Amino acid sequence: MQEIHHYIDGAEVKGTSGRFSDVYNPATGEVQAKVSLATKAELDAAVEKAAAAQVAWGATNPQRRARVMMKFAALINENMDKLAEVLSREHGKTLPDARGDVQRGLEVVEVCIGAPAMLKGEYMNDGGPGIDLYSMRQALGVVAGITPFNFPAMIPLWKMAPALVCGNAMILKPSERCPTTSLMLAELLQEAGLPDGVLQVVNGDKEVVDAILDNETIQAVGFVGSTPIAQYIYGRAATNGKRAQCFGGAKNHMIIMPDADMDKAADALVGAGFGAAGERCMAISVAVPVGDKTADALIERLIPRIEALKVGPYTAGDDVDFGPVITAQAKDRINGLVNSGVDQGANLVVDGRDFSLQGYEDGFFVGPSLFDNVTPDMDIYKEEIFGPVLSQVRAKSYDEALDLIMKNNYGNGTSIYTADGDTARDFAAKVNVGMVGINFPIPVPLSYFTFGGWKKSAFGDLNQYGPDAFRFYTKTKTVTARWFSGIKDGGEFAFKAMD
Repeated sequence: MQEIHHYIDGAEVKGTSGRFSDVYNPATGEVQAKVSLATKAELDAAVEKAAAAQVAWGATNPQRRARVMMKFAALINENMDKLAEVLSREHGKTLPDARGDVQRGLEVVEVCIGAPAMLKGEYMNDGGPGIDLYSMRQALGVVAGITPFNFPAMIPLWKMAPALVCGNAMILKPSERCPTTSLMLAELLQEAGLPDGVLQVVNGDKEVVDAILDNETIQAVGFVGSTPIAQYIYGRAATNGKRAQCFGGAKNHMIIMPDADMDKAADALVGAGFGAAGERCMAISVAVPVGDKTADALIERLIPRIEALKVGPYTAGDDVDFGPVITAQAKDRINGLVNSGVDQGANLVVDGRDFSLQGYEDGFFVGPSLFDNVTPDMDIYKEEIFGPVLSQVRAKSYDEALDLIMKNNYGNGTSIYTADGDTARDFAAKVNVGMVGINFPIPVPLSYFTFGGWKKSAFGDLNQYGPDAFRFYTKTKTVTARWFSGIKDGGEFAFKAMD
């Protein structure tokens, strides 16, 4: 049985705890590897080495750090297929989806090549008589990233690329369910010229997470995962004086207006609702058609599209629409929520509970399910299912549909399909959600903007990637300077405004 360990000081280092977590092949249900779970002492030792390595890295010219990112981007492109295959083997998503996972992370690396421009401070001469003021952005020191299973390449890249190019050292704790992709990325970074020790990959569970949150050297923590864990990490990090950006769960709605192109809306819902088996924080899990005529027309188009979806292992070819979910527990939870929807009175139009794939009966496959006549009091509406389940909630008017989203606890992403510009503009202006799509189903911003939700989908005041990442991973120092020119005044004892 393969054992997966840690990446410390530029090399794989065997863990000493003796504790391991199983890494499954989600398509077969078999354990394909065991990943070592670090102790607090191992984490603290890695942080100490990272802190020592950061001093020289932080003093390196930003342009030279950007050149490492340039080479890193080239190596990711060269190894795209290898990364996608490893990602698919541990996660279960299709190869095209895995390549997209890597690609969206790569785009953040590409933006980080422009770090010298992003790290420039401000300058004002003659802010007072003979007085100049300027600011500089400096690295925090050692930072940490705690990343989830559902994007094993993209989200680690969202964390490590801006953190490192800003001059920090990073401790990366990937999901123990999909650890290998992060280790491969660390090796590529080393090949790109990153000095030993600047990036340490430490695998672990809650013991390591708590060690990260309590370690005094670590100055900032970035997290993506469920809302309860995001809130826990944010609270404990803040108590310990750390910066934190913590992104949690979602319940993303799409409003479909009567004037929308129904075929395009149906295609968008199928892709956004069932892609990656629904294991995306930006998945559309709730369709909100306005008016019964719209709802009936939408259901009529959704049913054949969903029934035609091909579910299977990534090895079955690029025409597979989605693969298994991550664990047997996830499969049981999804089917349990579908059962609750039936019990609570929703109309199960397409039933995926009994899906079974010949030759893969022990895999964690869940068929696609579609509900109609879902109401906000039902569990399938209130909870993030994180599986291939789409719920249709009928609304009588645009205002009622908008109100559903406004009252929801989550605020990650949302979308509207309409041909009316005034409705779209009103929706974008009013809705209390961080990322909005107009005739666009999964509104993940491009890497030179920023990614972040509102309400219980995010904790912290700065988003991921883009300009906010450079703000999060640096601290600002402002200098007020005066050089005397042969004129010497007496001491001043009042704090006065500059002339």
